[in-house]
Amino acid sequence: MAIWTLRRKFAALGVLLVLLVLGWGVVVVAVAVSGAREQAATADAIAVLGAAQYNGRPSPVFKARLDHAATLYLRGFAPVVLVTGGVGARDSLSEAEVGRRYLRNLGVPPEAAIALPIAATSYESIDRVADWFAGKSSRRVILVSDGFHMLRLRIVATRKGLIPYTSPAPGSPIRASPRRNAGFILAEGIKVPIAWLFQH
Repeated sequence: MAIWTLRRKFAALGVLLVLLVLGWGVVVVAVAVSGAREQAATADAIAVLGAAQYNGRPSPVFKARLDHAATLYLRGFAPVVLVTGGVGARDSLSEAEVGRRYLRNLGVPPEAAIALPIAATSYESIDRVADWFAGKSSRRVILVSDGFHMLRLRIVATRKGLIPYTSPAPGSPIRASPRRNAGFILAEGIKVPIAWLFQH
């Protein structure tokens, strides 16, 4: 009897593991599909998710996002660009402030390039964007980041009461590296369910 019970427990555990792997696989596919989709449409703001900056200069990943956001702005998709981001170790400038300065050099007017308060995570960044929209009747926002990021951002933004349109940066070094991009997509297979379950 004890052996039979033990076998049933192992069988149940095996089924659970298979279901978890299948669920993870479904999420990974959804992340890849979402990351390949361009949804830019007329909105109230463009929000750029921060990435690293080095001594006041955006990293290649951040630069690609900012370049894309500037292009969307100059094409008339939205009247302002919101830049999010935190402050790295031993840094005095936030990614948001560095991004704002970079956008101005690309021709985005000072009043249209807005550095949002410091945010250390993607969730906090979307929270800062939602704060900017507080009191506004229209809450349409174009989210600019890397493709792998888009599904999770859309989940969090929707829960924050925003109407998100995702627009992945086409010139990102991450996108240009299949191995690196695949690693980020696979990791999102875990991060997306966590966002779905816990980030409200």
